[in-house]
Amino acid sequence: MKRRTCAGGKVSLPALGLGCWSFGGTDQDYWGPQDERETERLVARALEVGCNYFDTAEIYNDGASEEALGRALGKRRGEALIGSKVLPSHCTRTEMITRCEASLRRLRTDFLDLYMIHWPLDTAAPGPGGRHPSLQEALETMETLKRQGKIRHIGVSNFGVMQLKEALDTGVEIAVNELPYGLLCRAIEWEILPFCREHDIGIIAYMTLMQGILTDRFQDFDTLPPNRTRTRHFSSRRSGTRHGEEGLEALTLETVRAVQSAAREWGMRTEQAALAWAIEEPAMTCCLAGMRTMEQLEANVRAVETVLTDAQRRRLDEISRPLLEAWGRSVDLWESPARSRTR
Repeated sequence: MKRRTCAGGKVSLPALGLGCWSFGGTDQDYWGPQDERETERLVARALEVGCNYFDTAEIYNDGASEEALGRALGKRRGEALIGSKVLPSHCTRTEMITRCEASLRRLRTDFLDLYMIHWPLDTAAPGPGGRHPSLQEALETMETLKRQGKIRHIGVSNFGVMQLKEALDTGVEIAVNELPYGLLCRAIEWEILPFCREHDIGIIAYMTLMQGILTDRFQDFDTLPPNRTRTRHFSSRRSGTRHGEEGLEALTLETVRAVQSAAREWGMRTEQAALAWAIEEPAMTCCLAGMRTMEQLEANVRAVETVLTDAQRRRLDEISRPLLEAWGRSVDLWESPARSRTR
């Protein structure tokens, strides 16, 4: 498995990480039920092939994702790297310590390799006691947790350049920034990606396959469940959207079908070409993919081993560039540019 480093070489992650949002899911959860035995097989096989970064969060299935991952790792915790995320409303000192310790219990571990603030704090609702947490307080608390050995490295998620500058001004080392990135969501290329590269902040990409849209399984938007049609790609007339825009459905569909066509021409699966393209971005430390079956895991591992030719990479860049231009610089996938949480 290819690996990349960041934070002055102190953090080394595999090119492909396993997104664990579906772990521990039930009929009521975002991804639906997930068979625990399949989760255990997935985790074991991922460790075997070197895909040993597992990304979760306290909010994923209300903690059940962390619990399922902890059970699946069992005695193999030492072979794994675990990243979890805390909600911004839980970032006051006392609450963050409580939340971190709860994540550790659910994961059955003494420490987290990465602990990240899930969204910028200026979007947070008041925490317990009606207090709004400050970034200074949050990062100082993370430093305390780091000194105590409960976390190894500090990260953020969905932070823009202004928010990263504020974080760096505290003097705390930010190891990674978790951001949406892939052929259908390239907006970080405008400003955030260069800034992270300049400051040696690793980028962990999520939404690389846009929740399964960039796969051979995808046929048309009307077959997608409503929870996967809430981003700015889709019309605000669709259920669950909040961006209030017309969306970019025709262009997004055209882009997906062009990627599928190119992949077929090259004898690849769509997800193989899309993942390989994202992984080959030099500033990318790790690309996440949510995997629920062994078949998905094996297919995604093959993508890591795929080396695109210059011509193939240029073609995928050209296919996705009109969507990048139409989308603009706003990175938040779910909110309009005026209400973007990433600044």
